Amino acid sequence: MRQSEPTAPWARVEWDLVVVGGGNAAVVAAMAANDLGARVLILERAPKYMRGGNTRHTRNIRCAHKADEYNSGDYTCDELWKDLCQVGEGPNDEELAWFTVRESETVHAWMYEHGARWQSPLAGTLHLARTNRFFFGGGKALLNSYYRQIDGRPGITVAYEAKVEQFEFDGLTCKAVVVAYGGALHRVRARGVVCASGGFEANIEWLRRYWGDAVDNYIIRGTPHNDGNILALLYEAHAASAGQEKGFHAIALDARAPKFDGGIATRLDTVPFGVVVNATGNRFYDEGEEVWPKRYAIWGRLIAEQPEQYAVAFWDAKVNHLFLPPMYGVDKSDSIPDLAERMGLDKSAVSRTIDDYNAAVVPGSFDPAVLDGCRTVGLTPDKTHWAQRLDTPPYYAIKMRPGITFTYMGVAVAADARVRLQDGSVFDNVYAAGEMMSGNILSTGYLAGFGMTIGSVWGRQAGTEAARRVL
Repeated sequence: MRQSEPTAPWARVEWDLVVVGGGNAAVVAAMAANDLGARVLILERAPKYMRGGNTRHTRNIRCAHKADEYNSGDYTCDELWKDLCQVGEGPNDEELAWFTVRESETVHAWMYEHGARWQSPLAGTLHLARTNRFFFGGGKALLNSYYRQIDGRPGITVAYEAKVEQFEFDGLTCKAVVVAYGGALHRVRARGVVCASGGFEANIEWLRRYWGDAVDNYIIRGTPHNDGNILALLYEAHAASAGQEKGFHAIALDARAPKFDGGIATRLDTVPFGVVVNATGNRFYDEGEEVWPKRYAIWGRLIAEQPEQYAVAFWDAKVNHLFLPPMYGVDKSDSIPDLAERMGLDKSAVSRTIDDYNAAVVPGSFDPAVLDGCRTVGLTPDKTHWAQRLDTPPYYAIKMRPGITFTYMGVAVAADARVRLQDGSVFDNVYAAGEMMSGNILSTGYLAGFGMTIGSVWGRQAGTEAARRVL
């Protein structure tokens, strides 16, 4: 469908289920509901070529599984649960988080049955060969596979460039959604609604409420369409919130990345292998705190709290081959002071920081695959693993900004994925899945690939439970 079309034939139909959103959680919900016989309308706000929200930029999913040709070892529910509890402040709702972990065991098979295909892990991908499974061709290829499945099903219709403007409620029951499409408003009747349209990370003014003018220095990794429109409509209908207002999944991103939609290609994996300083030329956190997949998501938040919201990573020739190279290239020099000056930093301050760091390194057996014994002693903060002297030119440096993937504050949900209200009750027929309800599970930390797990588990839960209720 094109935006210029004056009519919307799908608006004249009463649907068993309307799914708001077009990414992983949304299409999983639609297929799960259709598996049970529900007639489903997907309302994707973006044009077709940008369909899929942040899923377009993903490449793997973290689920409990047995070892096979795509994973190098077993990864049990208990281990996944332990990993989840060790990031940030742990799960917000342990019951819903454990459900997510337990159900993840069945996700790989479900995805394959619905068109997903896999590939072996790429080199330099954050030590994820055992815990995460990679989509063949990445997130956009996964979405295309799902949409091919949808195109082959007469029970699912997709409307692109269709923005929900209003929910019509009769008490706790949503009777219809009002959709802006083709220059007109259309009232679409629905027996059930699944909201899976992401968070509000692309709404700079909403972020400004919590972060002030610092947000002007933030970069949004994903789609510009995640402005929290549906979240705001649900709040207006007295939906309860879940997750921290200032909570977001944010990583260290190349400062040269575009303001929106740069995706995974602009991520930087340099942090564990060198020294990171802020605008004053000083270290501010332990670069070697944990295995990178468990800790990489804290660096966006850390940089967001630094002066001028940027940091610079320095490393040397010894480790330059250990991670995927930055897509825009890097600055390099045979001199640390020269490199610092190029990065706009006080060369004396940076030289002093790196000299102090080098002097504090305790020699050990360097192993980037495990929590090794290479550390510093006497610094504040110390680097606890992978600490090696920066002493082998050429030296490299890159400027980093906070790259926000998605926000955690969303709507609270019950075990069946129905949206909770502020008084503790639930809507009769309104469900949520994916990023807009991730705050029920995540607090301040993140595990690589776990956002796709939440979307897959809760998309399936919402679609299944909604279909059972309306059929």
